[in-house]
Amino acid sequence: MSSGEAIERTVTAMNSHRSIGGSWIADPGSFRDPGGHVYVVEGEVWRTVLEHRAADYEFVRQTGIIQRLVDRGWLIGSEEVPVEEGFVPEAQWLIRHSKIPFISYPYEWSFSLLKSAALLHLDLQLEALEDGVALSDASAYNVQFDGPEPVFIDLLSLRPYRDGEYWFGHSQFLEQFLNPLLMRAKIGIAHNNWYRGSLEGILSEDLVKLLPFRHRVSINALIHLILPTFLQRRAIRRGSQPMNTKRRALPKSSYRGMLKQLRNWVQRLDLKDSGSTVWGNYEETHSYAPTEEAAKHEFVAEFCRETQPKVLIDLGCNTGEYSETALLAGAERVIGFDSDQRALERAYARAKAKSLCLLPLFQDCANPSPNQGWNSKERKGLLARGNADAVLALAFEHHLAIGRNVPLEQ
Repeated sequence: MSSGEAIERTVTAMNSHRSIGGSWIADPGSFRDPGGHVYVVEGEVWRTVLEHRAADYEFVRQTGIIQRLVDRGWLIGSEEVPVEEGFVPEAQWLIRHSKIPFISYPYEWSFSLLKSAALLHLDLQLEALEDGVALSDASAYNVQFDGPEPVFIDLLSLRPYRDGEYWFGHSQFLEQFLNPLLMRAKIGIAHNNWYRGSLEGILSEDLVKLLPFRHRVSINALIHLILPTFLQRRAIRRGSQPMNTKRRALPKSSYRGMLKQLRNWVQRLDLKDSGSTVWGNYEETHSYAPTEEAAKHEFVAEFCRETQPKVLIDLGCNTGEYSETALLAGAERVIGFDSDQRALERAYARAKAKSLCLLPLFQDCANPSPNQGWNSKERKGLLARGNADAVLALAFEHHLAIGRNVPLEQ
């Protein structure tokens, strides 16, 4: 399809999606960005760049950093198409993005998924700085996954670096990336339920109260957690705002050094061993005889050979053993769900080691992710995102019926 045909079809479709007030209806998760909005029309993802952000976007695109990041797999693919008059008020650029098959959120990621997303965010910043480009924020929601691989999706977060500036997204990075990782790595508590209840992440002042003393006295914790929390509390007691305090210019080398320091810290974080879990060693602890196990694998393989699903959901994916079978038999990609943290880690390791298009996500299917955020639409619930061509639910329903007392007929 040509760009002209795509525009004509999109304009026609979007004319039928106008609100009563006459303005375009943007995706509910993109309203916070003042520079442009995202629209999903007939299964395609479009982004506008508004007039007051056009110069920043044009600077970034001229550096060549966008295409290099796309080629490296770090940034979502994009295609510029002409903006027809009246398409979106004040839109200077119209961009069509590659579509992510399944949108997930940080509170559904395992430790390893969150860690890989954090490293991507820092690596992308370090790469962009070489071209005089910085990120305007550090939202974890700007990262999605294609299989087990993270990809950055917010093109308008890239903007010109300004000499002497501080990293404005530092606190956001701590709350949405680092603090949840530290809670799991240093305390042994999974971040998922806390994060789901507090969509902006885990506050540093809350994490500091939980951290054992031995973890508070490291140089990284003192610089990024303890000292900022102390200054924030002191400012509140004095009735002042610490961010209004005049700061000296931060050299670019120091900016880069801070990013590298954080990257080294994140890279060294490992899971705190929480002992064995019910399904973490599924391959060794299941009750199937070898012939029964082989029959189950063949059942899944035959199903996928016949249906050739582009997106398959595996409810209760455990360590990804049957997800792998599905992929080898013809499924294009698998979105797995499980509530066992150790099983999810092993599923992620399987996907990485074997280059499987498998995304294993945390989900309690008796209490699935709901619609939430602003207007209860900013973050979509599982059922609103769960379109798939096929579903596996192997030895799954009895866990709800018996383990969670859900009526069987439901």
